[in-house]
Amino acid sequence: MKTLAELQALRDDMKAQVGVRREGQYRMRVVVGMATCGIAAGARPVLAACTEELEKRKLTDVIVAQTGCIGICQYEPVVEVFDADGSKTTYVHVTPDKVPKIFAQHIVNGSPVVEYTIGANAK
Repeated sequence: MKTLAELQALRDDMKAQVGVRREGQYRMRVVVGMATCGIAAGARPVLAACTEELEKRKLTDVIVAQTGCIGICQYEPVVEVFDADGSKTTYVHVTPDKVPKIFAQHIVNGSPVVEYTIGANAK
């Protein structure tokens, strides 16, 4: 960055991106558990993969966020998907490789990936 104009353009671009994620109603909200246990289990790359899928698919009606402890450390990394009606699907042992399938099947087509959910993985 060499000029004030470049800095202002960067600021405007970032403000637009933040605005897309905060305003209006969302069809779905994707929340990644980013407490110490989640981070230790690999939640950072999962969060990055979710953000990449959101941008790749140009989903402006979906928000990706992070949260602290979800309370099920043995299942980390955990991703929760909240639908517009308030229902929640909890995905466990999520890896970056699983994120595209979650987005394609659940976020885009509305059908949860049952084999990745806590119900399918509970012991």
